[in-house]
Order: sequence, then structure tokens, then C-alpha cells
Amino acid sequence: MSTRIAAALIGIVFGVVLSWSGMTSPEVIREGLLFQDLYLFGFFGGAVTTAFAGLWILRRRARRALLTGEPVEWVTVAPERRHVAGSVLFGIGWGVSGACPGPIATQLGQGIAWGIPTTVGLVLGIVLFGRLQARAPRAPAASVIPSPNAADATA
Repeated sequence: MSTRIAAALIGIVFGVVLSWSGMTSPEVIREGLLFQDLYLFGFFGGAVTTAFAGLWILRRRARRALLTGEPVEWVTVAPERRHVAGSVLFGIGWGVSGACPGPIATQLGQGIAWGIPTTVGLVLGIVLFGRLQARAPRAPAASVIPSPNAADATA
């Protein structure tokens, strides 16, 4: 199975789960953020538990991607000011719109009209970030372990 087909299937399943669980509804998000309903936190708890189990298995077995077989490596980075600022900005946007990127895509797939202005805001934010990054002074590159296929990409 090609990686694109697998990615499409995973995306469809993710969208169905978001839709089925009610995560495309701003009311569900708002009630969770206002601590009126703990459903949102149960959903997050399930996601964190799944990620924890997946990482635990990945660290104890061969660290290779299931679909491509490429090595999987990561580096733990200490939190920086930009992480905190990005988290605050994301939280504000999430609270105002009642959606984050996954549910926005699911809303569009469901034909929910309010997903359109949210998508426009998301795209404008990405463009603005890109322009700000282009103007920002460059820090020295961190040492990164190159992928074994990195040489193939330049050849």
C-alpha cells in the first residue's frame, strides 16, 4: 500500500472519529474550555494515553516507521519563549473559534459553513507566520541527525 493511500485512510478515520465524537461542534469545545463538561478532557486523556502507549512501544522495539521503514528519531528540546507564546496564541484562537486544525478540516468535509471563515483565519495566520519568520534573524542551525535518505533528496 502506498504511503499516500495509507495517509488518506488514516485521515479519513481521524475525521470520522472527530465528527462522531462531537469535536467539530464549537459548543462541545466551549463547554469543555469553560469546565462545564469534562467530555473534552476525557477525549484528550484518551489521545494522550494512546500517544504514550505508542511512544513506549516505539522506544522498546525497532525505531522504524511502519509504512516506510525509515528510522524514527527525536530530540527532546527544552521549552523556549516561542513555545509558550505559540501555545497562548493557539489557545486564544481555539477558544475564539471553537476549533483547531483537525476539526476545521472535518468541518469542511462535513460541509459545515462556519468552517470556511475559520479556515481563512488559519491560512492567514500561517501566511503571517511565514512572513514574520522570513524577517526574523536566523539562529545558528542546531545539530540534527540527517535521515539516511537525506543524501538521496539532493542527488
